[in-house]
Amino acid sequence: MECYPYDARSPRHRSVRTALSAGQTLRLRLLLHRDAAPTAAFLRLRTDAPDSLRELPLAPCDEWLGAYQYWQVELAPDAGLYWYDFRYESPHGPFFVVRAPHDLGVVSRQAGENWQLTVCEADFRTPDWLAGGVIYQIFPDRYAASGQPKAALPPDRFCQTDWNAQPAWRQDTGQRRLGNDYYGGDLAGITEKLDDLALLGVRCLYLNPIFEAHANHRYNTADYFRIDPHLGTEADFVRLCEAAREKGIAVILDGVFSHTGDDSRYFNRFGRYDDCGAYQSPASPYAGWYRFSRWPDEYDCWWGVPSLPEVNETDPGFLKLITGENGVLRYWMRRGAMGWRFDVADELPDAFLDAARAAIKAENPDGFLLGEVWEDATNKISYGSRRRFLLGRQLDSVMNYPLANGIFEFLQGENARVLLDRILDLLSNYPPQAVRLLMNHIGTHDTPRALTRLGATGEIPGDRAAQAVSHLDERNRARARRLLRLAAVLQYTLPGVPSLYYGDEAGMEGWGDPFCRAAYPWGREDRGLLQFYRMLGSFRRAHTAFADGEFLPLHGEMGHLVYLRRNAKEEILVAVNRWCDPAVLQVPSRFEKADAAHGAPPTGNTLTVGAEDFVLLALPTQDN
Repeated sequence: MECYPYDARSPRHRSVRTALSAGQTLRLRLLLHRDAAPTAAFLRLRTDAPDSLRELPLAPCDEWLGAYQYWQVELAPDAGLYWYDFRYESPHGPFFVVRAPHDLGVVSRQAGENWQLTVCEADFRTPDWLAGGVIYQIFPDRYAASGQPKAALPPDRFCQTDWNAQPAWRQDTGQRRLGNDYYGGDLAGITEKLDDLALLGVRCLYLNPIFEAHANHRYNTADYFRIDPHLGTEADFVRLCEAAREKGIAVILDGVFSHTGDDSRYFNRFGRYDDCGAYQSPASPYAGWYRFSRWPDEYDCWWGVPSLPEVNETDPGFLKLITGENGVLRYWMRRGAMGWRFDVADELPDAFLDAARAAIKAENPDGFLLGEVWEDATNKISYGSRRRFLLGRQLDSVMNYPLANGIFEFLQGENARVLLDRILDLLSNYPPQAVRLLMNHIGTHDTPRALTRLGATGEIPGDRAAQAVSHLDERNRARARRLLRLAAVLQYTLPGVPSLYYGDEAGMEGWGDPFCRAAYPWGREDRGLLQFYRMLGSFRRAHTAFADGEFLPLHGEMGHLVYLRRNAKEEILVAVNRWCDPAVLQVPSRFEKADAAHGAPPTGNTLTVGAEDFVLLALPTQDN
């Protein structure tokens, strides 16, 4: 019998397979062969701090597995991020047990890759209301237009009269140019479509920025306390929140706090506002918000874009304006917002995030704080330091880009084992409180449309001119639709909360900005996809296992992935077959009696999944 000395995904070796809470006891066990003749074994535990390595002795146990003996240690660490491996001594010399693929441990003569151990604060809590729900993301100018007249529209905007026109994609074409074409989508239009959103099972509306700004994306904020006039009024926002709440839908807003627009009340480069902006005078009340190397034309700006001057987020005046008692965060929550998504959260300093969380939770303990982080948020390094986004004093959860990338890689040919490893790594690294609210998207305003990404052949067109004329032909679109269904099944059934980018359910195509931000095709939707997404939303809402159920993988190889979501009441079996041929897979025979939302139950323990298809089965737990 051959055994690995350590398996971080096995409860026999690691008693808690998720992140810990501070003070929670963890038992780690090694399995060492008698022929290795170990005389002592140690857990090697360190943080990022220099000289932090310490060795904790493991004790030999009376428990054996054939010729292998267990050695174990228990610990209850404080909140923080830790790295660990093992060392043992023997007459043959010292050896290390280091991390290998699939979280397995192997014996090595030298120290190697470590395992991660995340420990969050003991009092880390996240809101309950979103767990098991669905997020719907809207780019407000392009979702729905009420047709209501708007007051005080700036005259330097181009108002598009053809709702179905392709967005402007060049910057040198006069008034109708990239970022300056407005389609008339508004808050009242969203309110009118709440019944459609309810049919999709939506529990949370995430709105891209709605505050006054002089580009249609509104990531160049001009006034944090004013709704952009193209979107309506503050009263329209209050009505939207109230009407959504009546249908069980909460609204969260996009907060852009790492930079403002240069054409803003605060910087006021072009003199649009009566306020004295930082560009106009070093004596401006906003001067401390910005960093000038030579006033007024040389200043720090976001990613080198002069129209986006960077903010010093810890400036006392800025911090008070955003996080204070009457600051931006609490102001809009008092008017109906249930939380915030922070743009480029990994570019916001710890002091700002600490204050922001405190403000949001003081206003409403159930307020939700979501962050944009594209990598594993538990071990991200930005601006020279390891970040603590999910240790309990900052974000509730993050956008799940690692999962989105894994889903696309799997559907485009990667082995299912790679996707499964990615999922299990996230579940190990992230606190469970954050896992259940992970924003599981497969497309956003910053990425190509999922349908386009799945149907594209060859290289991605490298410029906007090529992307503007790029469309899926009938054959590639048909296959992309089939793969999109598989992507959505994974998105809706894996741990976290699925986030549907407006129009994906209608079959919208488009490469990156601005083509992924076209107007919703009302009256021209792909009805088959729309009904499919409604089915998924209904299925998710009907089953509590998606809110609090554990994830149990059954099979993950080649083009096939099978797993369970299980809680005390029920278990859901999900099987996905990416291949172009039917798959015959082994599953527990108890699912013969399951209800099938899609596909057919197994015969005995044999489940057949159609080509590029999936199976969804629901069964009460045997002890329920």
